[in-house]
Amino acid sequence: MSKSVARVEAALAELGLIAEVLRMPETTRSAADAARACGCDVSQIVKSLVFEGADTGELKLVLLGGHHELDMAQAEGIFGEGLKRADPKRVRNETGFAIGGVAPLGHIAPMDTWMDESLLAHDKVWAAAGAPNAVFCVDPAQLAELPNVRRFLQA
Repeated sequence: MSKSVARVEAALAELGLIAEVLRMPETTRSAADAARACGCDVSQIVKSLVFEGADTGELKLVLLGGHHELDMAQAEGIFGEGLKRADPKRVRNETGFAIGGVAPLGHIAPMDTWMDESLLAHDKVWAAAGAPNAVFCVDPAQLAELPNVRRFLQA
């Protein structure tokens, strides 16, 4: 098992979340791929999008429903600064995950995180678990209660 997947499993246990990490036979890198692999609607997929703040240089995380495209103006408004996509190497170094496997928890260092409230319309959602073919299923209300997570409604 990879260190990043093990870190997700450890974070799930530490936070008391009951979720099993599953390794899928095919990739789950995109929301559409993940929905096919998990047998769910694309709106039940949690996209973990990592940005860099233009003023602070800090990494920011948006947890977005798989059926949405992020409204950048809205995202910049909630973070209070301009945003740009974070460099993949920096994402790996600072979160411990490669793009396509960024989990909503288990990061090396905490990040300012906002979660799309549309995810709460579901009983369960699927999120990346540290590798491009690893996922876990969880009640989205539990994700919304994670430390450093605030909510927004995607416009």
